[in-house]
This record gives sequence, structure tokens and C-alpha cells, in this order.
Amino acid sequence: MKAGLSIENISAGYGQALAIRNVTLSVMPGEVVALLGRNGAGKSTTLKAIMGMLPLRTGSVAMDGAVISGKPVHARARAGVGYVPEERRIFTGLTVSENLEAGRRPAPDGREWTPERLFDLFPNLAPARDRHAGQLSGGEQQMLALARTLMGNPRMLLLDEPSEGLAPVIVDALAGVVRTLKGEGLGILLCEQNTSFTNRVADRAAIIESGSLQYEGSMDELALDDTVRKRYLAV
Repeated sequence: MKAGLSIENISAGYGQALAIRNVTLSVMPGEVVALLGRNGAGKSTTLKAIMGMLPLRTGSVAMDGAVISGKPVHARARAGVGYVPEERRIFTGLTVSENLEAGRRPAPDGREWTPERLFDLFPNLAPARDRHAGQLSGGEQQMLALARTLMGNPRMLLLDEPSEGLAPVIVDALAGVVRTLKGEGLGILLCEQNTSFTNRVADRAAIIESGSLQYEGSMDELALDDTVRKRYLAV
């Protein structure tokens, strides 16, 4: 059985238009892969296609060797894939604790994320546990969105632009959280435009442009390749 997330030649889009074409990528347990690219390149679409929010036109998605493409979103979550969308989508009318309970799902191996563990991981949320989520700052809401997803005990995380719009101190804290989760053995596919953030947390980079993968390599290799960075990432 192949561990981790495997996507093979997936294509997906909106209406008649393809937004991603023949994307092939893998993420191993305990690995962070940064999916990089400019706005509109296809990063978010790739995550939505993996999660089943967009139907595939071609290709397949597998988690730990089991094909999950064709299954509904909730079945992919049960297979171990957690998704934190760019919009966060927390329940603003519920408290922090209620949001966490809404995401609870038993862990198959018995090692569960609990509110207590998550309050240790996200200390800013602990004193706000009884506050409504709509009263939180943007950074706290991002932490809550991630914490709620972890309550589902995923083995693979899809993170869509988690650092966008956050203060530098919150971005620093988020980088620490990602490194901790990586140390816990979670695989993470991270869509980001903040290269400073990805340089601190990612092992490998994949660059998407106009819906197609154009580059794959280690973060160290990308840092040394000025041509690739200027061609695909420069604004």
C-alpha cells in the first residue's frame, strides 16, 4: 500500500473550461509540499478537485493506496483528508469550543486530537473557548479553522493560503504549528503565495501555471533557481 496522498493526471474545471490539466503530485506522511503559483494559476482548484468539491474530468486521487476519487466529500474526509479552505468557513454563531465539537471524528488509531491538545497547540484559542467565533480576530479565526479540521483526525491536510492577510506574528505562530504537525506525521499540501512562509515549513515545491504543473523540486533547489522563480513566481 502506498502511503500518503497520490494524485494522477487530474483535470477539472468550471463549466466547459478546464482550470487544471493533467496534474500529478504526491505528498508523503510527515512531508510538506508547497503548491506555488500566481493568482489564478490553479492552486485552489487543485485542492477542491482533490477534496471532491469539483468533479474530475480525468485522473484519480488516492489516499494511502485507496482510490477516493469519485467519492463524496465526506467520504474523502473519512479516508483521512482534511481541508482548510481559504475562506475558513468557521461557524461564526458558535463558540470556539462548539466549532471544535462540530469537527470531531474518532481517530482510527485511537490517538485523537482533543480540545485540550488543540488549546496547547493554539494557546490564543484557550482563553477564547467560550467566545463566539465571529468575535475572533482574523488570525484567531484561521487558527480555529485549522483546529476544527484537526478534530477530524486527518492524516493529510490541504491548506489553502493559510497565511493570507495575517499579521507577521501570527504567520510566525502558524509556521510553528505546521512544523509541529509535520513532526506528528501529517502530510500537508500547502497552497501559498507567501514564499517566506513556505521556505520555513515546506520540503518540496511544485509550481502550477495556467493549470499545469511546470516545476517540481526541493525548496533548496528552488531557492537556487532564479530563472524558475522569476518566470513563474515573480509578480
